[in-house]
Amino acid sequence: MEREILDTKRKALKINLNPKIYGTFAEIGAGQEVARNFFTAGAASGTVAKTMSAYDMTFSDAIYGAEPSGRYVSQSRLLKMINHEFSLLTERLSGEKYEERTFFAFADTVTTLNYNKSNDPHGWIGVRFQAEPGGEPNEIFFHVRLLDTDAALQQNVLGIIGVNLVYAAYYYHHDRKAMIESLADNLTVGSVEIDLISVNGPIFKDADNILLNLYLIVKDFSDAAIFDATGKPCLPKDLLYKKDIMILRTKYAQKSNPNFSMLNKAVDQFVRTENVQEDNLSVLIEVLMSNVLSADDTTEDIDLRAVAKRAEEMCKTGNKVIVSNFARHNKLAKYLDRCRPKSVGISTNINNLKFVFNSGNFGENYSSMLLSYVSDMFSKNVKLFAYPFLDKKTNEVITSANMPVTPDARPLFDFLIINGYITDIEDYSESDVKTV
Repeated sequence: MEREILDTKRKALKINLNPKIYGTFAEIGAGQEVARNFFTAGAASGTVAKTMSAYDMTFSDAIYGAEPSGRYVSQSRLLKMINHEFSLLTERLSGEKYEERTFFAFADTVTTLNYNKSNDPHGWIGVRFQAEPGGEPNEIFFHVRLLDTDAALQQNVLGIIGVNLVYAAYYYHHDRKAMIESLADNLTVGSVEIDLISVNGPIFKDADNILLNLYLIVKDFSDAAIFDATGKPCLPKDLLYKKDIMILRTKYAQKSNPNFSMLNKAVDQFVRTENVQEDNLSVLIEVLMSNVLSADDTTEDIDLRAVAKRAEEMCKTGNKVIVSNFARHNKLAKYLDRCRPKSVGISTNINNLKFVFNSGNFGENYSSMLLSYVSDMFSKNVKLFAYPFLDKKTNEVITSANMPVTPDARPLFDFLIINGYITDIEDYSESDVKTV
């Protein structure tokens, strides 16, 4: 049965008219856009206990505590806001009048586009709520990138997505897919990116946060998701900012574990040639979804649980994991560039390069496509570390020295080799090649 999508005003009004839903709104950074939607919908006194905005840092710190990082648009700040406001609700609102109420505390901390349009508009949005009166609280929070080129439009997006979150918490928490899909209700395509979501609490005890973040990718809310070694979803910039990054690309359907011997050789070579400090090194394993995402696939066709299991297995190796649908290396490079890393090394099978530098695999616009690939890829301080493979037909080990390259791509390929943008992994053993 197809889900009915209510407009923002009807969602807010339905919540306002529900006598069981009652709570507070705390918003920092873009005005009280979410609370405003509930007030303009009507009957807000049935839902809103308090709204507030603490824009001045001194006031904000006095209420929620100082941020050691100095960053006010952060997950830490959001969770402090939610915790403080929900605690006040349960502390101050008691007695017969509130016995049948389910309390919630909504919060957001956001930076929208500045006057010079020189910043990166983004924010954290979350809600802590009870599913039943007096019950243990549950949480949903996520990170957004605001993509409109006008601050007023971004504020409008924030107001809509905030209403969507409160509505999803109460009406869709039992259906995780609908809960995530509904966050984008009434928003125009390309206005927002949701690149991290996390849930916890008794009604989410069976929820898999890895799986939820993969669903963001499938719904085109995001291009990738990053997890630390415990499987916790993380903001890419928090993990990768100014880091020296080495990534091993693997496929979702790969049956065996990656060749860690070859990866370790790539890491050692990366550290040595790029003068990387060990404490600044960040190693990630990428689980590539693009081989299961195609134009003919539907959401139901994709075995996301298998992808999530693969990602979890890679986390258990002690590495950070990125799950993406970047079929080409240059798409990955552009994504990582948003995190402003110090340098990037990508460890990949040279068979992938063999495909790229063969014009027969592409159409008549191959030259422009190849130039775009190289520009996107190597203008971002990225180097490729190619591991060899054994051609079973000829029993020959293929490296950059004997990799077949079509004549129209040869000059550019030679340029990349000579200038060190592409390099072979050295000191590999015969057993390493056979298991690639």
